[in-house]
Amino acid sequence: MSGSLRGAGLAAAVDLLTCPHCRAPLAVVQAGRVLGCSAGHRFDIARQGYVSLLGPRARTDTGDTAAMVTARERFLGRGHYAPVTTVLAEQAAPVGPVVEIGAGPGHHLRGVLDARRGPDGESPIGVALDSSAAAARRSASDPRVASVVADAWSPLPVVDAGVAVALSVFAPRDVEEITRILRPGGRLVAVTPEPGHLAELRDVVPLLAVDAGKSERLADAFAGRLELIERIEVTADLALTPADVADVVGMGPNAHHLDAAALAAVADGLPERTPTRLAVTVTVLRKPT
Repeated sequence: MSGSLRGAGLAAAVDLLTCPHCRAPLAVVQAGRVLGCSAGHRFDIARQGYVSLLGPRARTDTGDTAAMVTARERFLGRGHYAPVTTVLAEQAAPVGPVVEIGAGPGHHLRGVLDARRGPDGESPIGVALDSSAAAARRSASDPRVASVVADAWSPLPVVDAGVAVALSVFAPRDVEEITRILRPGGRLVAVTPEPGHLAELRDVVPLLAVDAGKSERLADAFAGRLELIERIEVTADLALTPADVADVVGMGPNAHHLDAAALAAVADGLPERTPTRLAVTVTVLRKPT
C-alpha cells in the first residue's frame, strides 16, 4: 500500500478489496484519494471516507435511506439488541479480517471489533459492505472500518479466501460469494429472526410476519460448502417507548412503504412502554480446512 487514504479503515483493508468490474486487486492511487486496479478502473474515495465498488449489475434501490439509517442508529444505540451483538462477538472467533455484509451503519461490526481488541489495543480489520451510501457514510466514521458501498447479491469486491469471519444480521446471503471470500476455517455468523421476534408489535404497527425455519433453511443453503457448528437462540424481554417503536419500524424494510407522518401518529398513540420480545437465532457455519 502507498499514499494516505481519506478513510483510515480503507488504508488497512485495501489489500482485501477487488475491482468490481474485473476482479483485479485494488491499490491506492492519486495521492490516496482514489482506488484503482491494473486495468485502469478508478473509484473515488468520498470525503467522508467510504468508497463505492458497485459492479455493472449491482442494485442499490433496496438500500436504506438516510432516515432509515438514522432510525437504526438511534434504536441500536439504546442497547435493545445488545444481546445479539454479544453473541456475535463471542462467535467471531478466528483471528483475521471481519466482513459484515449488509452492515448498515456498522453497529454490530463495531461491537465485534471492540471485543476482538488485542492486549496492545489493536483491532482486527473490519470491512462494512452495504448498498446504501447513507449507511456507508456512517460506518466510515470508525477508523477501524473500511466502508464500502456494494450489492450483497452481486459479486462481492473482496478477495478469494481473505476473510476470517463474515457477519450477516438480517441481511441477504449469497451462498457462492460468502463461501468464496471465507478462508479455510473461516466462519459465517448469521442472525435470523424467529416468528416470535417483536410479534407483539404486529398488533399495533405494520410489521412483516416472520416465517418459521429460517435458520434451518440458512444451514441447508450452505450444505456441502460450510459445516454447521452451532445454533444459538437469543431472547430478551423488551419494553419499548413510542420512539423505540417508531425507530424499529422505521429502520426496517417496512419503512420503504410507510408514510413517516402516519407512523409517527401511530407511535404517539402507544402507551409509555410496549412490551415485546427479542427472539432470533445466531447460526454459526465454518468453511472446512
